Amino acid sequence: MPPLSQESSQISKSPQAVFDNIFAFSPNRDTLGGTSYLILEKGGNILVDCPAADKGNEDFLRSHGGIRWFFITHRGAIGKAAQIQSNFECEVIIQEQEAYLLPSVNLTTFSQELTINSQVRLIWTPGHSPGSSCLYYKDFGGVLFSGRHLLPNQQGKPVPLRNSKTFHWPRQLKSVQILQTSFTSSTLQYILPGANTGYLRGKRIIDNSYPELANLDIPNLLLKQAVV
Repeated sequence: MPPLSQESSQISKSPQAVFDNIFAFSPNRDTLGGTSYLILEKGGNILVDCPAADKGNEDFLRSHGGIRWFFITHRGAIGKAAQIQSNFECEVIIQEQEAYLLPSVNLTTFSQELTINSQVRLIWTPGHSPGSSCLYYKDFGGVLFSGRHLLPNQQGKPVPLRNSKTFHWPRQLKSVQILQTSFTSSTLQYILPGANTGYLRGKRIIDNSYPELANLDIPNLLLKQAVV
């Protein structure tokens, strides 16, 4: 089923449907403009990264069945995760190297990969931060929630971006290579990034994602300097 369309000029604080069962929250200041997502699943809903912890979002989450799993893709997406976990009593999942950043929260951690259910797999993709990770969702031809590991550039294409806060650029590119070999055009159709969504000009998705991912020139990217 194709993603739902959205008018690029429409600005709303309400979560917007990307697919019938996936919603994108507005970027929020607690995660430095990060975008979070809610996946509606029969076995329990999955929140990807932290949205603004306001009444509107809380009401939306409760009206859609709450949260069972709350996955954090990287340290910059933590926001007010402790407050949301307390309000919804959900299971918070984060890669083990960044678990220390949530000392008061009861966490589920993982090393390389973690399978949540038959549809969802978490993949450690370090580089942007030590515990940067992606969530892979098998439906719709394959959807990768990429956090800040892969972001749209000004042309709306998925790229790793090197900046002054990048933890380890060569390691991040190695993580890109792992994704290149882990998927195919038949298993990865869409990328839902955790930031820079304005470059998607209202679409909210990066379509036909695998060819763009496969065509990334890793040796050339390795030479790129950090953008301040």
